[in-house]
Amino acid sequence: MQERSKQMAKTITGTVVSTGMQNTIVIEVTRRVPHPLYKKLLKQTSRFKADTAGKTVKNGDTVVIVETKPISKDKHFALQTVIENKEEKK
Repeated sequence: MQERSKQMAKTITGTVVSTGMQNTIVIEVTRRVPHPLYKKLLKQTSRFKADTAGKTVKNGDTVVIVETKPISKDKHFALQTVIENKEEKK
């Protein structure tokens, strides 16, 4: 049963915007959504807090986070992998 729930866990790809908290990072996800009436594409951003579990991440890194059971009041995700480092982009 646990394996099945892990497969169904939501994964999100985003950019790290804050690493100021202990064992927590803030990820910003940008989506492009059409306006309901005018159909122009608009940017919508969402922010998620994720647990790092001792992994080192810097601002600007692209990461994948996975949904977990609630860790704290706002933290419901955990860092899965780092896709792209800030230094590699330059």
